[in-house]
Amino acid sequence: MNKIKRLAGILWIVIGPLAAFYLIKTAVQEIAAKPTVDTKIQWFVFAGVFIPIAIGMMIFGYYALKGEYDHLPESSEELTD
Repeated sequence: MNKIKRLAGILWIVIGPLAAFYLIKTAVQEIAAKPTVDTKIQWFVFAGVFIPIAIGMMIFGYYALKGEYDHLPESSEELTD
C-alpha cells in the first residue's frame, strides 16, 4: 500500500503543474478571444482560486512521495499519543 501512496504522490506532483499550465493557457486564449473587463475578471478569479489548489496538490504529492503518509493513525486514541 505504501508503494501505491508513493506512486500517487508522483502523480499529484505531475498533475499540479499540468493543471496550472492548462488553466493559464485557457485563460490567455479566452481573454484574447474576448478582451472585455468581465472576461479578465472571471479568469483572474479562476486563476486566483485554482493556482493555490494546484500548489497544494504538489505539496501533498511531495509529502506522499517522501513517505509521510506511510503510517496513519488507526483511531482517535493514536492522535493524542
